[in-house]
Amino acid sequence: MSRFRLQPSPVQEAKLAEHCGHARLVWNLAVEQHVHWKRGRKSAPGFAEQCRQLTEARAEFEWLRAGSIIVQQQALKDFHQAMANFFGKTHRRPTWRRRGQAEGFRIVAVKPGDVRRLSRHVGEVRVPKVGWVRFRWSRNVSDETKSFRITRDRAGRWHVAFVAIPKPIPAPGTGEVVGVDRGVTVSAALSTGDLLNVPTLREGEKGRLLRLQRKLAKAGRDSRRRERVKVAIAKLKVRESDRRKDWVEKTSTDLARDFDVIAVEDLKIGNMTRPARGTLEAPGRNVRQKAGLNRGILAAGWGQLVARLEHKAPGRVMKIDPRYTSQTCNACRHLARESRESQALFLCVACGHRDHADVNAARNIRDTAVGQTVAARGGAGLPEPVNREPQRDLLLVG
Repeated sequence: MSRFRLQPSPVQEAKLAEHCGHARLVWNLAVEQHVHWKRGRKSAPGFAEQCRQLTEARAEFEWLRAGSIIVQQQALKDFHQAMANFFGKTHRRPTWRRRGQAEGFRIVAVKPGDVRRLSRHVGEVRVPKVGWVRFRWSRNVSDETKSFRITRDRAGRWHVAFVAIPKPIPAPGTGEVVGVDRGVTVSAALSTGDLLNVPTLREGEKGRLLRLQRKLAKAGRDSRRRERVKVAIAKLKVRESDRRKDWVEKTSTDLARDFDVIAVEDLKIGNMTRPARGTLEAPGRNVRQKAGLNRGILAAGWGQLVARLEHKAPGRVMKIDPRYTSQTCNACRHLARESRESQALFLCVACGHRDHADVNAARNIRDTAVGQTVAARGGAGLPEPVNREPQRDLLLVG
């Protein structure tokens, strides 16, 4: 999916916001129909029945009829797909959409003439009931595009994303394998010795964000000042998010181009970032520290990096069991918790091997991937870490 920055005029922006409102209304009505369903009752209406009800509603209400039928029907189709994902146990149950959050709509049946280039950096897309809307042409748009989605982020910026299946990046054919150890202090440590970090807000931006958060805490509820402060905070947040996405794209592209196999830890990020609040009867411990760790994990882009690697290098990403990777010496295979002296230093208590702790873990991940590949081809693979008995009862994550 290729996303571009949309540049609508004030009149067009109002029409786009109206489309978002119609899509949100249709989605929430569909959610309400399913929320009221209970055992023993007739099943909630499906996609075909909801489309029939939408036709009746458009005939009765002129303000709804003035909107685009494509936008409204696709909102129903998106909800239908969301319910299918929920019953397939791949996503959560669809919930209500609020104004200002997850704003957007989808357009289908896009023809080649509906997207055109005006100059080197300017293009146009035809939006029903809106007309031609300009966007920044930062890269080529695929001629095979059949649909696109228009969204508005928390900072008020509009984007258009054209749906197209990207071609995978070809492997270099060198047989090189790289191990990637993901962390909070170092976002991605490679077995080559490289330490990569997600760019975050600068010190001045962090200070401004802190001041804005203090203003938000003092602002009156539903006041204009509160809305202005929320927008200012959102602009800083999306700036940080954009930098993280840019880093993920560039890093995943470089790894897919330079290595035949990319080995990563098979981490259950959803479980690792689960809050520690607990309940009133059994309150959690170290809740604030756990919340800070969760924010650090999510800010490091662990899941985004692996997801983009699987898109760009399908079949070339190996997921390795993370247990003991950070406590096993890459030189002598001795396993000891004491070897991990600090977050950054690994000093083997058996052979004295010294290395950056994350790089040592990345090399263990790489060697495990190489060993599994050799074993799959009929070889013996890698030897198990030695001195494993004392660590049997420890729950460790590399």
